[in-house]
Amino acid sequence: KLLVGLRDGRGEIDDIDNLGNRRVRSVGELLENQYRVGLLRMERAIKERMSSVDIDTVMPHDLINAKPAAASVREFFGSSQLSQFMDQTNPLSEITHKRRLSALGPGGLTRERAGFEVRDVHPTHYGRICPIETPEGPNIGLINSLATHARVNKYGFIESPYRRVADGKPLDEVVYMSAMEESKHVIAQSNIKVLNGEIVEDLVPGRINGEPTLLQKEMVDLMDVSPRQVVSVAAALIPFLENDDANRALMGSNMQRQAVPLVQSDAPLVGTGMEAVVARDSGAVVVAKRTGVVEQIDGTRIVVRATEETDAARSGVDIYRLSKFQRSNQSTCINQRPLVKVGDKISAGDIIADGPSTELGELALGRNALVAFMPWNGYNFEDSILISERIVRDDVFTSIHIEEFEVMARDTKLGPEEITRDIPNVGEEALRNLDEAGIVAIGAEVQPGDILVGKVTPKGESPMTPEEKLLRAIFGEKASDVRDTSLRLPPGVAGTIVDVRVFNRHGVDKDERALAIERSEIDRLGKDRDDEFAILNRNILSRLRELLIGNVALSGPKGLSRGEITAQGLADVQPGMWWQIALEDEKAMGELESLRRLFDENRKRLDRRFEDKVDKLQRGDELPPGVMKMVKVFVAVKRKLQPGDKMAGRHGNKGVISRILPIEDMPFLADGTHVDVVLNPLGVPSRMNVGQ
Repeated sequence: KLLVGLRDGRGEIDDIDNLGNRRVRSVGELLENQYRVGLLRMERAIKERMSSVDIDTVMPHDLINAKPAAASVREFFGSSQLSQFMDQTNPLSEITHKRRLSALGPGGLTRERAGFEVRDVHPTHYGRICPIETPEGPNIGLINSLATHARVNKYGFIESPYRRVADGKPLDEVVYMSAMEESKHVIAQSNIKVLNGEIVEDLVPGRINGEPTLLQKEMVDLMDVSPRQVVSVAAALIPFLENDDANRALMGSNMQRQAVPLVQSDAPLVGTGMEAVVARDSGAVVVAKRTGVVEQIDGTRIVVRATEETDAARSGVDIYRLSKFQRSNQSTCINQRPLVKVGDKISAGDIIADGPSTELGELALGRNALVAFMPWNGYNFEDSILISERIVRDDVFTSIHIEEFEVMARDTKLGPEEITRDIPNVGEEALRNLDEAGIVAIGAEVQPGDILVGKVTPKGESPMTPEEKLLRAIFGEKASDVRDTSLRLPPGVAGTIVDVRVFNRHGVDKDERALAIERSEIDRLGKDRDDEFAILNRNILSRLRELLIGNVALSGPKGLSRGEITAQGLADVQPGMWWQIALEDEKAMGELESLRRLFDENRKRLDRRFEDKVDKLQRGDELPPGVMKMVKVFVAVKRKLQPGDKMAGRHGNKGVISRILPIEDMPFLADGTHVDVVLNPLGVPSRMNVGQ
């Protein structure tokens, strides 16, 4: 009966691609499933052991082995298809990677089996999944991005926000709806004209059941929140997106994720208003936690004295650490710069430091260059790009990349490898950048083939006898029995050493360099503690001063007369001695005691925190088996723009640099200004890129 009814047009069949029938499985759920498998394995092992041991003497730790549970979690993060290395090229690529939805992986589809229907854009994608941002190639439509305002509810369905409309009047109430709930409503677009809280036109564009149509304003019960809610974050950064061809918009949103952070970046002259939101939400910039005044500033930290009323337990000082020349997962450079000055008043939520690819708290993926659309001797044929020498000379598109090299000293059968400056058959010239421990100095300029870490490996025909070992220990190394296995800079890399990290195994003596790194880290922690204590101390003393002035002193330290306390009288006594003053007023005396307790607690808390951190520092490191010591060296490489590099705009207008032209040969404007880039004019009309 049902099937006959369906044939006659009665009833409806479920649509497998409707988002009401597809749910998102979040990390927590996938991890839970993996963990459950681990727990079952553990349970089986415990039951087996219980049957074989003597119940009277057994202890819990004899039965329980937590390894299977830990292994299943490690396996999930280490080798699952859905566990990926974060794309950290720039702040946008990071935020997009975190908002990605995939139909692949365990329990999902495979590329070969997925047909066209799964990959297609479905009406229920509206406001939930971006119709634009998806990879080109075999994964098209299987890997998607969450729309700007979408969220996933507790059941795993994607919800989109809508404004309620009553009798043609939009209300301020916003409701989130899944695809199933939405199908019952009549929804108008967000850009309809509203005057004095009422929809102006009688017929407005909207949709019923996903089908676009014109509606009478009385029928409408919901409307979109923003025109941006249809697309993803990356697509929302493209200005005039509505005038671009969809294929080019797809390329544009995908290529913004590939932009390398530049030495100096410009926020776009024409933006969409999403730039500041992306910069803040990606975590690239530093945001003030509390209202306060900037007390101290240097390249690596910002110290803020909080001025809002805080409870006594919380510290009145915020210290923000800035990342300096850190390496990202893609070897790009993460560097934060302060935007505030000493004495500036800041509010909670203000941006106080810029990060990579941001300018004044706005996302800045590229530069604003002067572009000419004209042919130039065939050098911009077929998407080639001609650029001016000024771009290379003034570091307009120059980026810094940080390469990481590591070397391990292992314990071999022939004896331990050693990290040392004393390398056989190597001249003093090659060792000029190494310190006594054989590790390169920070700030050294290195070229391909230079030694970064000196290391020697014993090469024995036969293992050594204890007597030989003793003789060697007394008379030093024989040059013949070790070979040079130093870490050298590979070809094609030249730059500056920005950081060195030394890891020692538990119980292995630390060399001079490791101790120096540890000392500088302890000094830094000590400075943080002292600065925070100084500011807290100042705050408490100013409160104490207000409390004392005008009260009557019964007794006090030398130099303070009895009777009413004046500002002048207090000035004659050292602030550290003010605590010894006894007051006549009992209430004031109680306040003085509580201030004193607060002062002592603060000091103890800071000392305790400092000691914990130092303790953590001085412990050995967990190293792979057989490794005694590991050294990591970070080299900053400056890369200038060169022929063969890819450049792109936000509208999918990409190209490869064909030639770098002297400034005098570049086309110029009527006032003599030379252009920076020459693009092919045929690249715009043929690709229907009107927004560009």
